Amino acid sequence: MKKFLVLIIILFSSKVMAHMDHYKKYNKIEMDIFRNGELIGYNYYFFTRKGSETIVTNQIKFSVKILGATIFQVEGYGEEKYLKDQLISYDSKTLQNNKEKFVNLIFDNDKDKFNIKGSSYSGEAPTDNIIGNWWSHKILQTDSQISPISGSIKEQVVTFVGKEKIEQYGKTYEVDHFKLNSKDMSLPKDKRLDFDIWFDKKNSMIIRVSYSRMGNWEYRLKNFE
Repeated sequence: MKKFLVLIIILFSSKVMAHMDHYKKYNKIEMDIFRNGELIGYNYYFFTRKGSETIVTNQIKFSVKILGATIFQVEGYGEEKYLKDQLISYDSKTLQNNKEKFVNLIFDNDKDKFNIKGSSYSGEAPTDNIIGNWWSHKILQTDSQISPISGSIKEQVVTFVGKEKIEQYGKTYEVDHFKLNSKDMSLPKDKRLDFDIWFDKKNSMIIRVSYSRMGNWEYRLKNFE
């Protein structure tokens, strides 16, 4: 196991807000998806605004082929709606190997809770949860996330590794490197969170995400505007 030279556990407030102001200058974020160094798909985020409301739409599509045969494929669409910094709804539909998955989330202002109906979980959730999409750096500042595909709630621990420089698509970024892991490490490996994340604080942007599961995967920031 990699030994960290610097370990800083991030402490979280009781209520994590999205801080949409950090993203007011962005209209689109494009990430390429790689497996074992091969480009296999994309994950795009689009931002639209009307007054104090912001909608973030997510499009993802990738397929894994071996000897010409498709062994794993995902195609999905999601929509996060924020009123100022408060997430007020999230809806997604995903087709994973021809199996339909979904999330319908609504913010209950009276209870200060999220109501979730998902393919893996239905019930309430505290509002300190973040939708687990890669456009928002708030995923590094919470101790629990909601699966954007199935609605399941995943407790996590985020650890700061150190400051680094990485090159990507002809650009050099000064980044903070984090590890994001499941709080419960007794979970089966295919259910466990285990990500390396490189974050550009200057642009409030996640530059790269890597993990190992049926190969070595990377999400790489390609373009933003």
